[in-house]
Amino acid sequence: MKTTILGAGAVGCFYGGMMARAGREVVLIGRAVHVEAIRCSGLRMQTQSFDERVPVSATTNAAAVAGAKLVLCCVKSNDTLQAAKDMAPYLEPDAIVLSLQNGYDNAERLQKSLGRLVYPAVVYVASEMAGPGHLRHHGRGELVIGQFAGSSEVVAEFALAGVPVSVSDNVASQLWAKLIINCAYNGLSAITQMPYGQIVVGDGMRELIDDVVNECLEVAKADGVGVQVDIRSAVAGIAQSMATQISSTAHDVARGRVSEIDYINGYVVRRAAIHGIRTPANRTILALVKLLEQRNAESKSLI
Repeated sequence: MKTTILGAGAVGCFYGGMMARAGREVVLIGRAVHVEAIRCSGLRMQTQSFDERVPVSATTNAAAVAGAKLVLCCVKSNDTLQAAKDMAPYLEPDAIVLSLQNGYDNAERLQKSLGRLVYPAVVYVASEMAGPGHLRHHGRGELVIGQFAGSSEVVAEFALAGVPVSVSDNVASQLWAKLIINCAYNGLSAITQMPYGQIVVGDGMRELIDDVVNECLEVAKADGVGVQVDIRSAVAGIAQSMATQISSTAHDVARGRVSEIDYINGYVVRRAAIHGIRTPANRTILALVKLLEQRNAESKSLI
């Protein structure tokens, strides 16, 4: 099963690297700076259990989607529609397309743009790109997918790479659970530029995180989704299992990029407005991260 990873960042390189390391046929599609480094020296995977340079094909050309039986879309939420446009001409009719992205509705947006089925995958991995072609893994790595034609093939393919994948009969609940975790940590990590383990020990932070979670649960309920996961325990556990992780939102803000905050806390705020629900904690986090992005944009304009 040839697998193509569209978006060779921290998530794409982790899963693509694990599959390539297991001898699977993988192509990474990403930015030139990473592609050149991977072509030259392989993908450096610095994990908790090994530090290796993994040989893997890499390109900047979306045409590498051609021939793939499994396509993993790992781009930022802001780039979802562009990714759909880029891959559309090359997708095989029987290819399985999975969205491994932050946010709740990326698979739906991809599906609408492509006019074909796209399946969401809930991602639990702590990783970052520490440099060109250099992946640093901080912990975890499991996926949750829904039941669909071909899901057993996907589970088997990832199992060969040592990646645990569970199949849920309520993937909407799982997606909301992951969204809530992101709402609790991503924006706060961006504002403070601190890892999760340090955030939770700050004065008043546990109470603030509780407020974020409560607002999210109210919005999910209004949307007709019951979050079946013990979300409070899951949120608390992230600070332990990913204690050293700084969020992708934090990295984007630090590097002067537009973050995914509109698709995380921003998504909750938009859905809340439809239902007439107040979400002051989520709205404040959203506003502060947007203010940091505005500062970065203004600084760039002065250069």
